[in-house]
Amino acid sequence: MYAFDFVKPASLDEAVAALGQEGAQPLAGGQTLLPSMKQRLNAPEVLVSLRGILELRGICRESDAVVIGAATTHAQVAADLAADYPGLAALAGQIGDPAVRNMGTIGGSLANNDPSACYPAGALGSGATVVTNAREITADDFFQGMFTTALDEGEIIIAVRFPIPQRAAYAKFLQPASRFALTAAFVAQFADGVRVAITGASEEGVFRWAEAEAALSADFRPEALAGLSMPAEGMIGDLHGTPEYRAHLVGVMTRRAVAAAG
Repeated sequence: MYAFDFVKPASLDEAVAALGQEGAQPLAGGQTLLPSMKQRLNAPEVLVSLRGILELRGICRESDAVVIGAATTHAQVAADLAADYPGLAALAGQIGDPAVRNMGTIGGSLANNDPSACYPAGALGSGATVVTNAREITADDFFQGMFTTALDEGEIIIAVRFPIPQRAAYAKFLQPASRFALTAAFVAQFADGVRVAITGASEEGVFRWAEAEAALSADFRPEALAGLSMPAEGMIGDLHGTPEYRAHLVGVMTRRAVAAAG
């Protein structure tokens, strides 16, 4: 590690001002940023902690949606959403280990947009809206490739609004060392159709599987996916699995998610 300044603002306005400094980066749960700093892969001059801003924490229920503050931990989502949105609560409960779930935040996960993270699949599969200090961004527009989002420099996620589906589930093929998704699928059925989001598989990060969405919108059963397959082109290939293996897992995990959603 090396020397840097640490700022802990008490309000959103203070955080925005602090992030206007040259070399400043926001610090949410620190589950990605701090390890990268220890390895000297990231070298911010100023760390701006968002954990002390009360308006960024907590969960509230709207008529047909839940709104989750950006600094809300995975553990809180897993515990507090079990009744209102069990599919998303189950997803949060599978992130990392207890230490990660008690420190990591939904805002930090979405802003980082790791190609194997769980929350991007939940947000994209739910058709969520990311609320920042400047605007609202639909999940379809927010994720723009591996570790890339629509956030501008200094823009902060305040909350994420999740429409509540009729039913939803997340199926994750766990990479046991990292506990990230080797491949995972989030499936959500709404009155106007089904959304299917895949994480862990593509070199472009989280994506929607349009063919599966069409098939499941007509018939929400695992059998409806028979005959569908994901091409291996563009899938991640590494020591944990070939592109062909991950392409196969896309179908497997989507069928498991549909079965789990009931």
